Amino acid sequence: MSRGPCVAALVGNPNAGKSALFNALTGARQKIANYPGVTVERKAGRMLLPNGEPVELVDLPGSYGLDATSPDEEVTRKVIMGEQHGQAQPDVLVIVLDSSNLEQHLVFAQEVLELGRPTVVALNMVDLAERDGLVIDARALQNALGVPVIPTVAVRRRGLDELAQAVAEARDRVSETAPVHRPHVTLPERRLLAHEMAHGAILSETARHRIHARMDKVLLHPWAGPPILFALLFVVFQAVFSWAAPFQDALDGLAGSLGDLVKTEMAPSLLRDLLTDGVIAGVGAVVVFLPQILILFFFILTMEATGYMARAAFLMDRLMAGVGLSGRSFIPLLSSFACAVPGIMSTRSITDPKDRLTTILIAPLMTCSARLPVYAVIIAAFIPNRQVGLVGLQGLVLFALYVVGIVGAMAVALVLRRSVTRGAASGFIMELPKYQLPTVKDLALGLFQRAWVFLRRAGTMIFTVTVALWILLNFPRAEAGQDQVNASIAGHIANGLAVVVEPIGFNRDIALALIPAMAAREVAVSSLATTYAVGAGDDATQAKGLADQLKSQWSLATALAFLAWFVFAPQCMSTIAVTRRETNGWKWPGFMLGYLFALAYLFAGATYWTAVALGLG
Repeated sequence: MSRGPCVAALVGNPNAGKSALFNALTGARQKIANYPGVTVERKAGRMLLPNGEPVELVDLPGSYGLDATSPDEEVTRKVIMGEQHGQAQPDVLVIVLDSSNLEQHLVFAQEVLELGRPTVVALNMVDLAERDGLVIDARALQNALGVPVIPTVAVRRRGLDELAQAVAEARDRVSETAPVHRPHVTLPERRLLAHEMAHGAILSETARHRIHARMDKVLLHPWAGPPILFALLFVVFQAVFSWAAPFQDALDGLAGSLGDLVKTEMAPSLLRDLLTDGVIAGVGAVVVFLPQILILFFFILTMEATGYMARAAFLMDRLMAGVGLSGRSFIPLLSSFACAVPGIMSTRSITDPKDRLTTILIAPLMTCSARLPVYAVIIAAFIPNRQVGLVGLQGLVLFALYVVGIVGAMAVALVLRRSVTRGAASGFIMELPKYQLPTVKDLALGLFQRAWVFLRRAGTMIFTVTVALWILLNFPRAEAGQDQVNASIAGHIANGLAVVVEPIGFNRDIALALIPAMAAREVAVSSLATTYAVGAGDDATQAKGLADQLKSQWSLATALAFLAWFVFAPQCMSTIAVTRRETNGWKWPGFMLGYLFALAYLFAGATYWTAVALGLG
């Protein structure tokens, strides 16, 4: 009886090397299109068996299971099961395994093998496994799986002839009878079997590989892992204050000396006031926090380079599931600690639309680096620089502010997932990168790029806003004996807004700083510095640092309320703009602005009223 053309499909987890194997087997004999009705890419090509018979080879999207959780996995399931319109059901399935991550990939392989279809296993990238110190016995794995296992190195064309022969033999076993299904086992059972099969197939491994495995047992432990993660974050925030202090003092002294030099060399004039009170006092008040930002990014870049960041996402999956999200949301939220704009853009990797929307809406609650100058100047002014046991009180307060932001984000996510973004929680599986030491060159380059971005913002946006604010604070000019800030255009605006924010402990100067802070969070610091420089009545007052001026004019209750406001207040206008782009409209950016302003006002007020009741007002 004549048979139609054979169809074989490559299946496996993402990053198993399927595409490289597909290219090696088909060469230029391939075509790319989209599956009917979806935007998932369809790659098919012609592969020749040893007897010259052509086989249509299909490269299916990477999948972690037949219980589809994304469009890619849905296509893979439908093709395997023969339910995809326009695509013939494969006669032979070729499961591609990553030799260096064998245990993880064997979980999905077992699910495919349960279908009882003619199957061949390509044990791919064996060269990388050997480089990492793993020697795998393909025969032992073949005995455990019950199907042919062919070691391959796609990029070097090793094992391709043997794989083609195995496909031909599997093709010959195709019959008209229904496939014999293997007994179904649960996911935990598959994971246990995968561990046993991988352990039995590994002939030898280096001490380095064993150490990495033991590290994962500790760092990914459901009880030990989270405390280690939070302890590491606690050390980071302690270092942000303790390590940065000498460098901040040097920059602060440099800014003060520059201001004194300008006053000495220039005659009194509006231009001199612009340079000293506007540019140097305003921009300098922000630039002085560059060391703290670089220390924070040093730890973030190191965690990414070593492979620990992905493990942190894995650890956070349980917490995220409790509020209706998954570990997929952790990476975008973690990115938002640097800046909410790339964090929101990175939500494109989240397959569930409700998960993605929820992550976008809570991303501004992550404490971005632009908030760090605001936190730092208030903490330096009002929190004593003393030890509490073995830790610094200032670093402890900074850590608490980050924790409050995270807890607030999780609480908001829980409310959203039970109301406006209601939906079932999605699963989460990810590949864990190998541990490796970061290179000095990569760290230096990353820190240079972050420093350049920060200084460019200080030299453009912050400079522009500060100068504009200085102009609004200086015109019209006050008459003799009149307060310049009250007489200015900015003063009139701030006095009007102060009526709204006065109940939560904010004064005119704070109201004035909140407006330009919508352009960039750190502008609040430069705005306060410029306002107090313009409003200072004598050189002795002007000579005071911003922290000293705040301490003399604010109560502790007001300072704490100001911190609470910035934990929840909306991000810069760039965040609002990217939210509009990612959600295709103004509905959700408007919703974001509304709920964030409401939370900021509510929590700032609650903080102020509580502090006053405790005698801190």
